[in-house]
Amino acid sequence: MAGVTDVIFRRICKDLGADVMVTEFVSAEGIMQADQRTRKYTEFSDSQRPVGVQLFGADGRRMGEAARKIIDWKQPDFIDINFGCPVNKVVARNGGSSLLKDCPVLAEVASGVVAAVGMQVPVTAKIRIGWDQKSVNAVTVARILEDCGIRAIAVHGRTRAQGYGGAADWEVIDAVARAVSIPVIGNGDISCGADVARRRRETAVSGVMIGRAAMQNPWVFREARHFLATGEESPEITLEERWELVLRHCRMAVESGRHGSETQTLTAMRSRLMAYCKGFPGARELRQKLCHVASVAAVEDLAAWSLGRLEMFDIG
Repeated sequence: MAGVTDVIFRRICKDLGADVMVTEFVSAEGIMQADQRTRKYTEFSDSQRPVGVQLFGADGRRMGEAARKIIDWKQPDFIDINFGCPVNKVVARNGGSSLLKDCPVLAEVASGVVAAVGMQVPVTAKIRIGWDQKSVNAVTVARILEDCGIRAIAVHGRTRAQGYGGAADWEVIDAVARAVSIPVIGNGDISCGADVARRRRETAVSGVMIGRAAMQNPWVFREARHFLATGEESPEITLEERWELVLRHCRMAVESGRHGSETQTLTAMRSRLMAYCKGFPGARELRQKLCHVASVAAVEDLAAWSLGRLEMFDIG
């Protein structure tokens, strides 16, 4: 979710019912070098609490020092260690899911952060079920992390080799939840309230994490709350509501100035806008137009064009 779960998108998700959130992951080395670009990834507002800052790296001592710096800067509610990222450039630096192949180093990292943080905030971890299908070791890894003092574990139900393909293995997630005494949060293939209810009902997880589904549908948090409370699906989100949120996100991003000028901001947001608009009427043509937007006004024009197409379709 790097490049997605920035402070603005998290504000939107919180408004729509998300409970606990985690920042974009940051390099421990970037934090240690006081890199301003890295530091901005740790930003959050008090209204977003409880929120954790997620770190990746492979040196327990340096990771611990970075965690202390973050606590001094931001005072997050917890520090999260990323042992799950499958991206090549992270794995190549011995970060993310690469440590699932090296449990001694994984234990050193987890213990180093826990020792450095002490009683200031809890330390949690995110893992995948293993490196590949021949080395599914999530239960073993979870027990190691518990022994190291990790307070909760989020488990994505795919191997690193799977990336985001295939189906998440919730049987392994369930086995992890039954193998340790700390809370386990399940993650993978959660796209609606019924999915949340099913996984809570059929497994021993303490909670459910939603990731990529929120990129297209941040209302999923509100939908999940509604389904858990009533057992019924929420009314479908209208196209007007969807465009209203898209424009709100654009305006907030421009006002924040995080990406520079309005043109730089909208250029940076193009992939995000295309994710939001997946499934919209005329989506193919709309995506082509979104590839060139450089202002909020241009997005407003596309919203009017999209809603006009829907009106014409309804009349026809």
